[in-house]
Amino acid sequence: MPISARLRVGVAAAALGAVAIAAFGPASGQERPESILPPGFGEPAAQASPTPRPSSSATAPAPGATVSPDTMVQPLPTASASPTATPSATPTVDPAVLAQYEMPDYARRSLDAVGPVGPREGGLDADLFAQADGHFAEALMRRIAAPLPSRWMSILLRRALATRVATPAGVDGADFAAERAWLLLRMGESVAARAVVQSVDTEDYTPKLFQVAMSAELASGDPAGLCPLADAGATQAPARGWVLARAICTALRGEAAAAKAQMTAIRRRNVATGIDLQLTQKVVGAAPGGGQAVTIEWAGVDRIDDWRFGLAAATGVTIPDPLLASVGPQVRYWYALSPGIGLGDRIAAAEAAAGQGVLSSNALVDLYAAVDAADDMPGVASATASDLRTAYAGGSVDARLAAMRQLWGDATTQPPYARLVLTARAAGRIPARIGLSDADRLVASMLTAGLDRSAARWRMAVPEGGDAWAMITLADPDAGERLNYGVLSRYSGSGDATLKQRLFFAGLAGLGRLAPEDVERAAEALDVRIGASTPWTQAIDRAAANGDQGNVILLAAIGMQTPHWRGVPPAMLYRIVGALHTVGLEGEARMIAAEALARV
Repeated sequence: MPISARLRVGVAAAALGAVAIAAFGPASGQERPESILPPGFGEPAAQASPTPRPSSSATAPAPGATVSPDTMVQPLPTASASPTATPSATPTVDPAVLAQYEMPDYARRSLDAVGPVGPREGGLDADLFAQADGHFAEALMRRIAAPLPSRWMSILLRRALATRVATPAGVDGADFAAERAWLLLRMGESVAARAVVQSVDTEDYTPKLFQVAMSAELASGDPAGLCPLADAGATQAPARGWVLARAICTALRGEAAAAKAQMTAIRRRNVATGIDLQLTQKVVGAAPGGGQAVTIEWAGVDRIDDWRFGLAAATGVTIPDPLLASVGPQVRYWYALSPGIGLGDRIAAAEAAAGQGVLSSNALVDLYAAVDAADDMPGVASATASDLRTAYAGGSVDARLAAMRQLWGDATTQPPYARLVLTARAAGRIPARIGLSDADRLVASMLTAGLDRSAARWRMAVPEGGDAWAMITLADPDAGERLNYGVLSRYSGSGDATLKQRLFFAGLAGLGRLAPEDVERAAEALDVRIGASTPWTQAIDRAAANGDQGNVILLAAIGMQTPHWRGVPPAMLYRIVGALHTVGLEGEARMIAAEALARV
């Protein structure tokens, strides 16, 4: 397929994927609670615009900050030569002619409310940040170290960041969109980030948004998305990526001779060399009339950045595993969402993305259905697809259970969380059966997809005090009675019994499902210091008391600054669950509380 066509197909596929796997339904829903809508490279400008609209002379800092590969990949370095000095084959257009192609005023979008998802599509309320100080909310976003340990917290945070929200006081709408998109990129949510930046009209872009937009388009494997931004971006947020984008966009317009002249100037001025130049040449050469094929040589390349990722993904070039392993896990999630990457190459990344919440259970099942229908897939992937088919459509309950056990692995160890996500709806089809040894994993699997009522059917079939019972107790949307200390004390669960009991207490207390007179007693007995006061506890308590849903979500994410669930203190889980419950996010609070028990 020609590169120009592939890029157009890639854009359409990404948009379709956003619709197909992007329902933002509440966590209490049975069908679509975990689905998605639809990093990061060098921090964008950290300072918010001091006024709602920066002056035309404002410029962004050079995007060359070095960032630890443990959290995100690095930026494409700034060119030594000014991008504006690079010869361009693009002809000058008369302003009077250009005006004929500009949108009329009535079609322009306001910066008062920015975002791609409304309540009808599963987004949160438009006034999510109505009570927030814009500068404070932006500062919180910049402090969140993503990815988060909780799949459900990640899903909720994505919904909040992608919602079409009223711009809070004190900040520019485009800058606020940039901060949201930048955090989404760090979370691995490339499609959602791209949708956020594209919800701002290009003439309203700020230097900060130009920087983030480049990373968002590249993380989505869509360098063609840079074309409407390249000229203005080179002026307002200088980076050599815009110089290279101009040559690519000239080629994609079918102006092969002009694109070749621009590439000659790029080589002469040393704007790009090595792998960066090769990938740019590959896109330019594969465009209509490009007339050249380029072989990509990764030998000697020691890191991946947004430019390398985006152009490789757009052209279907496989990125070596050692390079992917050298950057943060969010890059693998981008890989899973890239329509230009071959199906076989995306399987492992897709499982990782599903475990994080970037892909839904349905999306992962669909991917394996495609594997099952293909002829040239790796043997392990084909076997997994076959087992999954049996797990959903086997001729008997025992056959379906046996297939799920095969997918989960050794019964004596905790299965990979992504495999519980994969089997969620298959688990929901198993009738409750007393004495079934797989009950814990079946319940945990159902709850990865928010199938709370399906899980609740097992309440009378599982022993009190076990993991399945505890997860149902936390997740059941219809539970009305409060437990007493005696019932709580009977829970031990598998694995680290002490930690699990503390997390179970934190979830119950946060949800208000423990008798008030027993909360302090249990906190003291389990040494969970729910009364400790810190700046974070004061901030999240204040936000919850004020009904400030947006800041509660951001502060809850701040409270999970750890790679693994075992690093989340039970006292923090209590505050997070309680605050979410208080501001009306009860379904998400239940799912997060139950997830804690499934993952420690």
